[in-house]
Amino acid sequence: MSNSQNMRVVYTKNYDKKVIPIVPGKFQDSDCGMVIDDISYASQVIADDGKTWFFHDHGGMVHWLQNKSFKDDATIFVMTKDSLKWIDGRKAWYSRTDITPMFYGFGAYEKRKEDLIDFQTMVLLMNRGETMANPKVKKMLLKQFGKKNGND
Repeated sequence: MSNSQNMRVVYTKNYDKKVIPIVPGKFQDSDCGMVIDDISYASQVIADDGKTWFFHDHGGMVHWLQNKSFKDDATIFVMTKDSLKWIDGRKAWYSRTDITPMFYGFGAYEKRKEDLIDFQTMVLLMNRGETMANPKVKKMLLKQFGKKNGND
């Protein structure tokens, strides 16, 4: 897909570890391979060698990163739902019931509010499969948060 549609899959030489502006329709998710059409739930991971990978769902970013040798040292940026800007993903707060591109449910927020979880908790839940993509977990979360479906 990346060759035939001239998609950006990985950006190199980002030695300053700065956010790379994602152009919708021109970047490809490094975990699932889908085209990133919306940056509402987008993430970026930057390794020490300057390589930068892109994701359209924070859960997919966690999935992709879990077995990488540089996972603990990687720079992570996430697009926030409340302030609509890129922030340090390790300092963001996460919802659990958003309707995200891969249905994991994690929306990033800059400001902490009730019912949001920290980065480490989000990673733990993602790695356990305790996401909105799991029908049993989804049912429990929607009941817990009093929602009919995500994003209510």
